[in-house]
Amino acid sequence: MSHDENGRPDTDARLTRMANQIGRFFLSKPHAEGVAGVADHINKFWEPRMRRRFLDLAEAGGGDLLPIVREALPAIRRPA
Repeated sequence: MSHDENGRPDTDARLTRMANQIGRFFLSKPHAEGVAGVADHINKFWEPRMRRRFLDLAEAGGGDLLPIVREALPAIRRPA
């Protein structure tokens, strides 16, 4: 696991890893159901700060996200 300059686990790497774990789970579902499942899971269970940072990271092109996770991005709600 990578760490930031203060020795803490790198948040961006953790969010990417968590999103890809969710994506891998939903790969067993029919494609459209899997994409919707990824977005639904992140919307329901990730706190607003996590979703906001994750969407910022993804929109900046960061993170090595699985295609199913990238396809789910438009359905992930950005916190106000």
